[in-house]
Amino acid sequence: MAIWKAQRTLLVVGEGRHEVAFLNHLKHLYVPRGCGLSVTIKNARGKGALHVINWTARQIANVDYDAVAALLDTDSDWNAKTQKLARTKKIQVLKSEPCFEAMMLRLFGKPAIGDAHTLKKQFAPLVNNDATQRDHYASNFGPVCLQTGKSKEPTINALLKLFGN
Repeated sequence: MAIWKAQRTLLVVGEGRHEVAFLNHLKHLYVPRGCGLSVTIKNARGKGALHVINWTARQIANVDYDAVAALLDTDSDWNAKTQKLARTKKIQVLKSEPCFEAMMLRLFGKPAIGDAHTLKKQFAPLVNNDATQRDHYASNFGPVCLQTGKSKEPTINALLKLFGN
């Protein structure tokens, strides 16, 4: 007879395709089948922080998760109103300041200077020029980089804790 283990459920919403690919990379690294944690990753398809929080709130209206988080950029619509809504809906906000690419560049040990377009260009070579593919994160953002970087990037630290690491 198999031993049944209760699943803890986690919903993590990524602002866009790059965030979702990275979240899937983390899930692949840290959440093996049968570990007791069930992770659902969804894509809010951009449009700023307020949209991501509203979209996440709609996802949890009919489904009960043990924990809910949203990985989003702070460069658009991140303000007191959005923060309050997230708190009210019990959504843990994982902030990429000012954007995902800047956070990832810092995590890799590179300076994150410039506008969003410049940062995306600097980040592209680190993910084989396609940040939408989960496996493109493996070579430069493996466990050593993540464990080392979590002390510098509070969002990475929070993500790893959510994923049980």
